[in-house]
Amino acid sequence: MKLAEALALRADSARRIEQLRTRIMSNARHQEGEEPAEDASALLNEVGAVIGEFETLLRRINRTNTAAHIGPQEGTITDALARRDALRLRHSVVTAAADAAAGGNQGGYARQLRSELKMFSALPVAELRARADELARELRELDVRIQRANWEVDLLE
Repeated sequence: MKLAEALALRADSARRIEQLRTRIMSNARHQEGEEPAEDASALLNEVGAVIGEFETLLRRINRTNTAAHIGPQEGTITDALARRDALRLRHSVVTAAADAAAGGNQGGYARQLRSELKMFSALPVAELRARADELARELRELDVRIQRANWEVDLLE
């Protein structure tokens, strides 16, 4: 099985666990004289089995991510995932700074009278936008390399 397939199974398991949690909560109590729509105990047993499979998948995915090297710059998949998370944070912060410096968070406020205070940008908006574009490009390229590795790397036991 390829890593990408295991990641898809992990996502399916997570959705299944959440669905079972919702069903358990809906059927955990009922009125006297009424029967719940589903057996909450059976659902608890089912979610226990799904969580066990989920844990096994996570262990195998983590082992694979730690062992699989995808390139000299990226290192392991785990290293690349950490880099991707950091790039996302950097992009978010730089974009937010550019928006704030440009007055994008002022909700349509505009100076109407000469006596009102004039606002000045404390940051170079154009440079921040260019930096955000560069970070977005790096992020896209790294994400492609990670996705490629997900389809090329076999899942470890």
